[in-house]
Amino acid sequence: MKKVYPDATAALAGVLKDGMMIMCGGFGLCGIPDALIDAIRASGVKNLTVVSNNAGIDGVGLGKLLDTRQVAKMISSYVGENKEFARQYLGGELAIEFNPQGTLAERIRAGGAGIPAFYTKTGVGTLIAEGKDVRAFDGEDYVLERGLFADLAIVHAWKGDTEGNLIYRKTARNFNPMMATAAKVTVAQVEHLVQPGEIDGDAIHTPGIFIKRMIHVAV
Repeated sequence: MKKVYPDATAALAGVLKDGMMIMCGGFGLCGIPDALIDAIRASGVKNLTVVSNNAGIDGVGLGKLLDTRQVAKMISSYVGENKEFARQYLGGELAIEFNPQGTLAERIRAGGAGIPAFYTKTGVGTLIAEGKDVRAFDGEDYVLERGLFADLAIVHAWKGDTEGNLIYRKTARNFNPMMATAAKVTVAQVEHLVQPGEIDGDAIHTPGIFIKRMIHVAV
């Protein structure tokens, strides 16, 4: 099956729909799938739930989708450095589900592993635990958190082959690999596109089986 598409618009064709959940990789502005974000913005799809560590900054990354009011809800762990994000949240225009950063990462990993929920100590006794099941294990309280599984994941990789095997670099490895496993369809943008066999199998972070579509975005 051919996975490489000519551009971001083509790679997302037939996938985008109003009201869907999208996971967006990256950490801050590092390793964000900016070409795919631009294509989502251009599509006009709306009422999105977006899972991302943060929402970029004003006018950059996911900030572009906030500017166009295409995002209805963010599932995030950090909202700093984006004035429009804060304005919409404080104005009641944007729903936010806050997560401790490690909990967010584990919710995504769990979704990709087929784990519907798990218990964690993080957040017990705080607003994070309100309305959630809390149980004691070995004399300690733990709060139940649900795994996350999206309709679409968009990720950015440093290198990938045409079969979808990916390698990430440094900070970009924080959320991209786990998000790649936790969606019905994962679309990747890669900086360096090579042929099968050109990547050492031991160096692969995301096996190609998780990647449905790809684009080459040279930097």
